[in-house]
Amino acid sequence: MNITDIRVRKIDGDSKVKAIVSFTIDDEFVIHDIKVIEGSNGLFIAMPSRKTLKGDFKDITHPITPECRTRLQQLIFEAYEKALSEPTSDSTEDSPIS
Repeated sequence: MNITDIRVRKIDGDSKVKAIVSFTIDDEFVIHDIKVIEGSNGLFIAMPSRKTLKGDFKDITHPITPECRTRLQQLIFEAYEKALSEPTSDSTEDSPIS
């Protein structure tokens, strides 16, 4: 699996959600709505999820192995750090980070 594109949309303000990320796999499949969240122990990613009938949240997509999660998280954090150094745009469109 090759991550061929990562797009980061920074979230301004005091929200714990710092960015919304989409990534493309092998130029053929995209996953949207990964959140970069500031937690009490630093940044972490939250995969896309939906609310269950019981009120819990269940991931819609997620890495299967810890190694895949670590690699994906590292790529997303690198793209997020790069996006932080770019000027904020008035546009709501994502900017590609490769």
